[in-house]
Amino acid sequence: CTLDSEVALRVGGDFFFDPQPGDSPVKLVLIAGGVGINPLFSILLHIADLHGYQESKENGYKMGTVKLYYSAKNTSELLFKKNILGLMNAFPGKITCRFHVTQQSSQICKELQPHVTGK
Repeated sequence: CTLDSEVALRVGGDFFFDPQPGDSPVKLVLIAGGVGINPLFSILLHIADLHGYQESKENGYKMGTVKLYYSAKNTSELLFKKNILGLMNAFPGKITCRFHVTQQSSQICKELQPHVTGK
C-alpha cells in the first residue's frame, strides 16, 4: 500500500481467497498473531500454488503480491516460520513476510534475523 491507498480490512469470520482465472491481480496484506496464522498460512500456500501454476502455464491467473505480517511472543512461537521462509525464497518479491516478536529473550537465529523486528 502507498499513502492514501484504499484498503479493506476484515477481522474474524471465515477466511478464504479464491481468485478466478481472468480476475485482476490484487495485492494482499495478511496480518496474523500467534495461532491466528493458521487460516492465513493456508491462504499463503494457495497463493504460492497459483504463482507456481501461473509460471508454468498460461492459465488466465494473474497473481499479485502478498505481504504477511506475523507477530508472536518469540521466534519459537512463530508457527510455520521455516515454510514461510521457503515460500519467500521460492517466490522472491511476490511473497514477503515480516515477523515481529514482543518478548524475545534469546538470540534470534541468523536465518530469521533479516525478517524479524521486536521491542
